Amino acid sequence: MPIRKNVQDAHISEQMKVLHGALVSIVSALNRPRNDEKMIEEAGIRLDRALFSVLVGIERLGPIGVVDLAERAGRDYTTVSRQVAKLESLGLVKRRENPLDRRVREAVISVRGKAMTDRIDAARERMGHAIFKDWDKDEIEVFVRLMRKFADALEKEPPVGS
Repeated sequence: MPIRKNVQDAHISEQMKVLHGALVSIVSALNRPRNDEKMIEEAGIRLDRALFSVLVGIERLGPIGVVDLAERAGRDYTTVSRQVAKLESLGLVKRRENPLDRRVREAVISVRGKAMTDRIDAARERMGHAIFKDWDKDEIEVFVRLMRKFADALEKEPPVGS
């Protein structure tokens, strides 16, 4: 059966290009080392920049296995494993056996690590106020709701051939 194209298809395609460009800009900004350094400084914490995203990832996603954490970060398993071990030695995370599969060791945030990520969240809140200073409250609420909806959709397996 032939696929019909209509005028809306061209508009959607252009929207997908704009969306993809925006996502590339967002990911680029989030991956800039200087932004992590700024967040660390604003939070008033002492933490190696390389460990920053791993700690936050464990707090947001944990308990989480190192393989899953590495995959989500787009990093090599051995690198993330060393970083988790360093965070553990600093008392910021703990490792434990997965209750369903004892072969898997999970990382979970410690009390000390949670206190640190709370300071990071407070810094993120302050920095976010500066970013959204010219937005209306309704715009922020819609943006947050739609970003969550988008993120949830991305977590699902994308349809093959679509």
